[in-house]
Amino acid sequence: MAAVVLAIMLIGLVLIATEAFNRINKAAVAMFVGASCWMLYIAYGTDFVLQEHQADYLAFLSSQGADTAQPVKTFIAQHVFLRYVAQAADIVLFLLATTTIVEVLSGNGCFDFAAEWLRTRKPRKLLWKLALLALVLSANLDNLVTVVLLIGVVHPLLSTPRLRRIYATVIVLAANCGGALTVIGDLTSLTLWNGRLVTPTGYSMVLALPLLVALAVMLRLMYRCLPARIEFACTTAPYRGDDTVLTRWQRLLMLFVGIGGLWFIPTFHRLTQMPPFVGALCVLGLLWTVHEVCNRQLLGSDRMVNRRAPLALQYANLQNLLFFVGLTLMFGALVETGWAGSFGRWVCEYGGNAYIAAGVATALSGVLGSVPTVVGGISLLAAPHGTEAVAPALAAGGMFWPLLGYAAALGGSLFSTGTIAGLLLMRMEEVSFGWYLRHITPKVLAGLAAGGVVWLVYALSVDGLSWSAAAL
Repeated sequence: MAAVVLAIMLIGLVLIATEAFNRINKAAVAMFVGASCWMLYIAYGTDFVLQEHQADYLAFLSSQGADTAQPVKTFIAQHVFLRYVAQAADIVLFLLATTTIVEVLSGNGCFDFAAEWLRTRKPRKLLWKLALLALVLSANLDNLVTVVLLIGVVHPLLSTPRLRRIYATVIVLAANCGGALTVIGDLTSLTLWNGRLVTPTGYSMVLALPLLVALAVMLRLMYRCLPARIEFACTTAPYRGDDTVLTRWQRLLMLFVGIGGLWFIPTFHRLTQMPPFVGALCVLGLLWTVHEVCNRQLLGSDRMVNRRAPLALQYANLQNLLFFVGLTLMFGALVETGWAGSFGRWVCEYGGNAYIAAGVATALSGVLGSVPTVVGGISLLAAPHGTEAVAPALAAGGMFWPLLGYAAALGGSLFSTGTIAGLLLMRMEEVSFGWYLRHITPKVLAGLAAGGVVWLVYALSVDGLSWSAAAL
């Protein structure tokens, strides 16, 4: 039955990897496959539980009575399945809180300053300004949120579809790099942090230079795609119904509270040891209070109900959350059947070193996507499978986990289907897979190689990186 679970999961991963061609939403596939794997697991629960949790299960039986089917199902529900639900809930609650923070800031015009700062007719200047803004915002908000917001800002400014494709692609590339720069910037890095495999400061310090070098190389190669001069579209900003309510200082105050609060979340986690989503909820509560104080006039009238909500952001984020929940259940079932532990130990003993694994992860990120690659990598290679005894780089805080984050960020950028932000780019700006492959993929490969060289120099300077305890 374990082989059947593995086969179903592989079929699901194939469907996820080919979403752009089969037109089946990857979130729907992940949820269905995840639920199906657990139903099969429960059907043969006694064998799996005795194999993976024998001591805990026998202790549970001694307090429950006879060994029947019902105690097995109760043990799985309370002691096995619930652990993966808690893992998914930590991430989902965090993303719900941070996305709501962004919606509050966006609804109050706090990002209108971005459109003012970006307005320039010099193509290269706009390129670097846009990349810097996307990098900073995605490192603090979320790369998916950043892509939605900035494409919404840039799209009305530019006059031709070609310009929109180019600069929207710059947003995606910079947002993917910025999201991988911090533990709160992307679903992949957030998953690594939530699994206690990396620390916020250490993760950012290790990846900062490789990611910045990779992004700089990609942007420099984008120069030849730029026109001699930018012609802006003659459009006026839409009236939100509240444009005259908040002053610039009030919007700056809300922006400071929102962004500053997000910066404080890793510190909150370190001081209290509470899950990161608790800090995010705390920041959301504070920002919400400031929002209601600043909008007191709106709250006393019927104008608040007419305010626009960023529906594209809500739709994309909901898919992102459901996709992650489905992946967590999929790989959780694989772990509990024993396949993941056996495969992880085999990879560590016979699969070479961490650089080979990172190369495989880069290729998988381009095909499967960055999120499945990281979730799968954690399930296969992280504790409690005992792989850290064979490979110290895989222990919590080991050098492999930031490398996996780098491989996922740049590997996912190789194709437009590699990240949810890339899929959003295809929908919002009608970027085709072929256009991205011809014009953007070679630039991403060059940036990936340049950042990889920087990483290699750094890794060798801190005693190397390999599966074995010996330095390279």
